Amino acid sequence: MASDKTLNARNLAALGADRLAELLMEMVAGDATAKRLLRLELASRSGGGDVAAEVRKRLAAIAKSRSFVDWHKVRSLAADLDMQRSAILKHVGPTLPSEAFDLLWRLLDLAPSIYERCDDSNGTVGSIFTEALNDLGAIAGQMKPDVRKLVDRVEAAVFANDYGQFDGVIGLMVPALGEEGLAMLKARFEELAAAPAKSKVDDRKVIGISTRGPVYQEDFEARYKARRIQSALTDIADALGDADGYAARYSAEERTNPAIAANIAERLLGAHRPEDAMAALRLAEANCHNGRHWPDWHRVWIDTLDAMGQAGEAQTARLAIFERDLNAEYLRAHLKRLPDFDDEEAETRALNYVRHHADFHRALHFLMNWPAHGQAADLVLARHAELDGDQYWLLTPAAESLEQSHPLAATLILRSMIDFSLDRAKSKRYGHAARHFQTCLYLAKRIDAFGEHGDHDAYIAKLKAGHSRKSGFWNA
Repeated sequence: MASDKTLNARNLAALGADRLAELLMEMVAGDATAKRLLRLELASRSGGGDVAAEVRKRLAAIAKSRSFVDWHKVRSLAADLDMQRSAILKHVGPTLPSEAFDLLWRLLDLAPSIYERCDDSNGTVGSIFTEALNDLGAIAGQMKPDVRKLVDRVEAAVFANDYGQFDGVIGLMVPALGEEGLAMLKARFEELAAAPAKSKVDDRKVIGISTRGPVYQEDFEARYKARRIQSALTDIADALGDADGYAARYSAEERTNPAIAANIAERLLGAHRPEDAMAALRLAEANCHNGRHWPDWHRVWIDTLDAMGQAGEAQTARLAIFERDLNAEYLRAHLKRLPDFDDEEAETRALNYVRHHADFHRALHFLMNWPAHGQAADLVLARHAELDGDQYWLLTPAAESLEQSHPLAATLILRSMIDFSLDRAKSKRYGHAARHFQTCLYLAKRIDAFGEHGDHDAYIAKLKAGHSRKSGFWNA
């Protein structure tokens, strides 16, 4: 049974409310963040309206601040912002969703001024804004906003999204916008897209120099605006389930980009139009062989083949991608679609293919993660000369996994890392090499025959002959 001196809720409650209040006031003295939390809790007794007033006041104060926040003070700033976000959700949202919605939006509006005066290299503040945006989306479905005002707000957010604080805002606002709001928003951005560019003037401001000549501020801003408009229109098309509207946002040249073609085709598939999806993919097919990797295009290509009833071609494509990239995901998908018993034979062929792959370390990585430890051990024994002891991030866990069932293969892996460290005089690795050496000693007792590799005593003799003076290794 716990002592009455143990620090727990029951014993603290026994002190009484008055004494606890006194202690709490002493503890928060000089701690502004703690005081704000207490004020919010006190305000919550009167309902969400009073909490909203406190939060609004605090957000206004943060907006007015101009002092730079060093990296060691960022956590305090993030905690303050998160406190306001949590208070909005906990105390305002349940009874006043429209008020909570407005406060969260005001919180997100603070992003530019906060980012400009703080060091958020570790993303602490950014994570708070991400949570606030998701909260905004959750509350959007609970309210009945003035649609025109919400459209104005979303439009402004699209162009104010310099720090990504409003990424995906259109999709999140779909429940609140409804069809009427989405149509209105679409018309707004289509009008902006159709607006003629401003005429050029002689005194344009040069903000940089490129290989094509001067970079003018007006041109930069125009391109920036055009990208935002196109992004908004594609998001709206997605929200409306308009695959053709999504595709229409891209030029004929852009549609030959495999990544864009895959995005278009995926939406056409979602609309149950596989033939159109295949047509979109074929526009970019030639560019899939330019030396770059286009995983989305290949994934959607296979999905489209399946949707068109071309299961055989889809299976061939899966196997081809596996063999080209040693992609386990595609091999599993291929095996899953084979008849019973055929999959076992196909898996054996596939693993044998991996064992003979030109890239030894990619093959070892695949076999260790499949997992196929027996084949991995066979690979090491057959091609041990290809072991690169510098790849410790792969070899160390591989050796650990093979120790129990395949001690000789594990020993060869460990020796490769020891040899690399000593041959290249990597003194910072000597401690690790020494530990590997001790593991080799342990494993040697469980190896019946070393074959061509030399037993542990022979290996010690070899190391002493070549590296006897490397005390950092021998004395580790």
